[in-house]
Amino acid sequence: MTCAHSTTGAPAKGTSAPCKLFRKALQSCYVRAMTQELTTSLPTEPVRPSKGPGWWRDAVIYQVYVRSFADSDGDGIGDLRGVRERLPHLAGLGVDAVWLTPFYASPQADGGYDVADYRTVDPLFGTLGDADDLVRTAHELGLKVIVDVVPNHSSDQHPWFREALADRPGGAARTRYHFRSGRGAHGELPPNDWESVFGGPAWTRTTDPDGTPGEWYLHLFAPEQPDLNWDSPEVRAEFDSVLRFWLDLGVDGFRIDVAHGMVKAAGLPDIGRTEQAKLIGSQVLPFFDQDGVHEIHRSWRRLLDSYPGDRIGVAEAWAPTSERLALYVRPDELHQAFNFQFLKCPWDAAAMREVIDESLAATRSVGAPTTWVLSNHDVVRHTTRYADGGPERGLARARAAALLTLALPGSSYLYQGEELGLPEVTDLPDELRQDPAFFRTSPDGEDGQNGQDGFRDGCRVPLPWTRSGESYGFGPGGSWLPQPDDWSGLSVEAQTGDPGSTLELYRGALALRRELPGLGTGR
Repeated sequence: MTCAHSTTGAPAKGTSAPCKLFRKALQSCYVRAMTQELTTSLPTEPVRPSKGPGWWRDAVIYQVYVRSFADSDGDGIGDLRGVRERLPHLAGLGVDAVWLTPFYASPQADGGYDVADYRTVDPLFGTLGDADDLVRTAHELGLKVIVDVVPNHSSDQHPWFREALADRPGGAARTRYHFRSGRGAHGELPPNDWESVFGGPAWTRTTDPDGTPGEWYLHLFAPEQPDLNWDSPEVRAEFDSVLRFWLDLGVDGFRIDVAHGMVKAAGLPDIGRTEQAKLIGSQVLPFFDQDGVHEIHRSWRRLLDSYPGDRIGVAEAWAPTSERLALYVRPDELHQAFNFQFLKCPWDAAAMREVIDESLAATRSVGAPTTWVLSNHDVVRHTTRYADGGPERGLARARAAALLTLALPGSSYLYQGEELGLPEVTDLPDELRQDPAFFRTSPDGEDGQNGQDGFRDGCRVPLPWTRSGESYGFGPGGSWLPQPDDWSGLSVEAQTGDPGSTLELYRGALALRRELPGLGTGR
């Protein structure tokens, strides 16, 4: 692929000095990777300069999907001890920070994003002591640690929601959530026409203690994930306390799940159409990207700034434009926001250039860094998204895209396994799937990538670490989702030391990023 700032590879007319620097560095990265200079000259233990204030402005942050990263006890599910044991891989890769998906107490209705206790580690993943050990070890290796916080909704097993179900309509316990009377003659219809992101209505009707139908509660995701009411002072105070709990343990920041959804439009108005999930990220909705969320993020920024060590907040925010996304990272709000416009961009040089230019201009206007992300635990892996000409082309494009993102100014996010060139697993048996979106939507494959659009298990298959073993080194036994037979050749062991491998390409590109200060900083 040519540089996104030119469809020919030649400098575009009017190209800025920073753009020329990035193109030159990108070309250098290509040349050195192809001649093996980059991968064969690396030290076995890369020097990791200490990141001072503002470390997050150009950090490379590696997302760990905990249940699929490494299993220490043989139950087939990744855990915190497994992550800790594999941290040297991440330090050697050359990243600056690790982002951990939720490991809190949860019934696991949505992979841990349904939290029953925000201050407790789920036994599935370990103990609070394991979390403490992981943070300490990461810091010893020069890695920052970011953890997920899930403020838009709780689990339906959270004590607050249990209290709400036991309370009367209009009772104090119910004000922590969104309970409403239904429409229709007997309240048999949902309070409005909102749809769940996972499919179906966004409302579930409760049953009163006497067995009669009761009020409805809002859940923008699964029914097991009731939305919290951020107009409640109790909710705001509780999350301030939760943030302090983990900051006191030593974490360096938070990835804020559904940061755009915590405030709903007054009166919860109808949208007036179906297939509402297709509108997410394309326009402001009554339940997403409401201006009221910014007051919450300002208060969290003040809390983060009260701690030493440059602690950060990262917004998972779907906004319709780069300009609206930039509102989340104004100087008094959060530090970063995921750039989903870039993630959704097709494999097209002109389209990529447009997104890159718009993203840089928008964040520059508020003095914030741009983020670049190609994959995460919610989308089809980009190796597969880019593979319209076959898997080999998909991998080649994914490698080029990685070099591009690591040459751009700002912070880059890597999703576990992309450094191995892992593709989406598209043939998982239905009986093994766990994504709630799969069970609430009929897969037809017409609008998606290999029938995967909206179904997330395929990007969450556990990592292969070794050439052999029941789960290719993921753990002592099997894995919670089956790995393809050909993943032996994609394992960390198989790719280490192979100058033509994707793993060594990533290691070399990250080493070059450290070597050339202009990469990441834009200076």
